[in-house]
Amino acid sequence: MDIVIYHNPDCGTSRNTLALIRQWGTEPHVIEYLKTPPSRALLARLVERMGIGVRALIRQKGTPYAELGLDSPDLTDDQLLDAMIAHPVLINRPIVVSPLGVKLCRPSDVALDLLPQAMARSRIEKEEGVPFLKDVAAAPTNPAFVAALQAENLPVDDLAEPGSRFFAYHTLDGQPVGFGGYELQGDEVLIRSVVVPQEARGTGIGRNIVPLLLYRAYEAGAKRAWLLTTSASDFFSRVGFKPVERAAAPIAILATRQASSLCPASAVLMTRKISF
Repeated sequence: MDIVIYHNPDCGTSRNTLALIRQWGTEPHVIEYLKTPPSRALLARLVERMGIGVRALIRQKGTPYAELGLDSPDLTDDQLLDAMIAHPVLINRPIVVSPLGVKLCRPSDVALDLLPQAMARSRIEKEEGVPFLKDVAAAPTNPAFVAALQAENLPVDDLAEPGSRFFAYHTLDGQPVGFGGYELQGDEVLIRSVVVPQEARGTGIGRNIVPLLLYRAYEAGAKRAWLLTTSASDFFSRVGFKPVERAAAPIAILATRQASSLCPASAVLMTRKISF
């Protein structure tokens, strides 16, 4: 399989993605885009094929994003593309191109979407020592899923709500390591039903599940994520969520059964923008 990766060797996510592709049995064509940036026309085509929008590809951290005023909502896609061509460090990474599609692989687990699934699989770890995860659709009636939620006293009465989607997560050698889901409300999404078995906690699994879940919600059209928690606010703070008053949430989120009746009034409402 012919694969191209637009790579930054100083980026851990980019290194993990490259290592995954190689351990999968494929030697990709590696383009260090800070040294050999794509043309403007090619960058525009990559954005179009990814389907994420120009602004979603711009990297803010460690770049001249703020000083160039790129946070202005008045800037056009053409102006944003011009900025990325003038300053390639603004191009987020890694971008992976394969016959199966084009994706910004943040988190690096997303690269699995672009690799042949028929190959023999074994446990593969990221450089920080946590395993790559594969997500598969989980039915709301999945007995293991329902049992995992009940064991943690998480709601199960609303699993069939419209706009809901759930996933089971496992390592590449097939070990189950958790579940998670969301309820999509336009471009807002309620993150819910995130659970990791006791034996897998403290290993970084949860911190890998949440970015992958947010990526899937973004693919479905979400731009901002919300959640309610009674006991895991510290964990969700570490993955970018911030507590807010309930009045800050849009009506659609407050109208979900989780927010309106199933979660106690003491539950903390948290939110974050979905960005990469």
